[in-house]
Amino acid sequence: MSVTNIGLGRLKPTRTISGVVPIAIMVAPVACPFNCTYCPGGKSMGTPKSYLPDSPVVLRAAPLNYDPYRQVIARVRQYEALHHPVSKVELIVMGGTVTSLPEDYLEWFIGNAFKALNDYPFTGQGSSDNVDIEIEHRRNERAKIRVVALELETRPDFARPRHIDLMLRLGFTRVEVGVQSIYDDVLRRVRRGHGVKEVIEATQYLKDAAYKVCYHIMPGLPGSDPDRDLEMVKTIFNDPGFMPDCVKVYPTFVVRGTELYEEWLRGLYRSYDEETWRWLLARIMASVPRWVRVMRFGRDIPLHWVVDGPKMGNMREVVLNEMGKAGLECVEIRCREVGHKYVKRGLIPTPRRLMISRIDYKASGGHEVFLEVIDDEDTLYGILRLRIPSSNAHRPEIRLGRAALIRELHVYGPELPIGSKTSDPFWWQHRGIGRALMAEAEHIALEEFDAHRM
Repeated sequence: MSVTNIGLGRLKPTRTISGVVPIAIMVAPVACPFNCTYCPGGKSMGTPKSYLPDSPVVLRAAPLNYDPYRQVIARVRQYEALHHPVSKVELIVMGGTVTSLPEDYLEWFIGNAFKALNDYPFTGQGSSDNVDIEIEHRRNERAKIRVVALELETRPDFARPRHIDLMLRLGFTRVEVGVQSIYDDVLRRVRRGHGVKEVIEATQYLKDAAYKVCYHIMPGLPGSDPDRDLEMVKTIFNDPGFMPDCVKVYPTFVVRGTELYEEWLRGLYRSYDEETWRWLLARIMASVPRWVRVMRFGRDIPLHWVVDGPKMGNMREVVLNEMGKAGLECVEIRCREVGHKYVKRGLIPTPRRLMISRIDYKASGGHEVFLEVIDDEDTLYGILRLRIPSSNAHRPEIRLGRAALIRELHVYGPELPIGSKTSDPFWWQHRGIGRALMAEAEHIALEEFDAHRM
């Protein structure tokens, strides 16, 4: 690990403490071609697959007939009513395997989501049938509310090169991949429809196209046990074939109406007891390295649908408390973010100096350099992910010649509107952290890897 010193400032608490405003929108329900035993919802219930009628995002989307334009406008207005600035948006497209949907529908959906932000506050009545996504992308480059991240959910077998080419054209920047397990016997047991081979291939395809990769993992699936679950997590973060940038940990729930529920009724499946879950989840969190962010602990499933599984109201807080009792340390990104340290633990950062710390690791046939800006107390202010891609990159602009990829650049702390500056020492954006990270990445790419293109 190498460090370089730079000098900077402090923080002010706000709900948008990771630097962006998340806006989740949902695609319309369609019949799912897959039949995973644990998965609830679906078109027959009037929801996208894996979501339930009273899931929070469904309750917002369904009354608006899943119209992307109206969903975005409604969410922006909610944030503004709560006095949160909306300038940099992380747009999250939810609804199962998004890349299995028709291409023309996705163009219409994403185009109208962008159009809503571009039009705001002078909005129309809803989505346009003849929206031009390329025009809306260009408009957004100068809009007051800009999309700085666009993400979707999909499966490993729907993250092949042709899907990735479509995602790039639509503007996506992060992909959440439903991995669930890295054991082929478990995937067969729950009729997932793909194997571990597809997970490894999808991860490489995505990283070599400069994507940030987030895994969904499900401890507690039929055929697994606590020891295998913990070993799975350790493998994911140490085997170069995996090594995602972030994870969502979804402990297995037995949900009414699923095939797993029928197995549970027949006594063929039982979840772990709560003490085991607490033990396991604390050790899963402790196994996450500092270059990974745990995006979420637990599915947003209303508990009255759940008949078995860890029914913890605030799962992340329970896990962190359990870690404290066991003397385990949390070093993943969110635990160290400047905003979360202040808001969650009341720790006011007073750094004597800021440093750029570097971690190198091999992953998916390429070389990863993780840069982070930290202070003396390991508070995190910003990150950058630099990748030297593998020789198997499918995109010609990446494959031909020595190119380095910036897969992520993120400065934490409360969102500061685009173009704004402040002398308030509690605000960290627009203070040169991003520029310092980019300069270091460019130096590394050129001097160490002879990469003349970024």
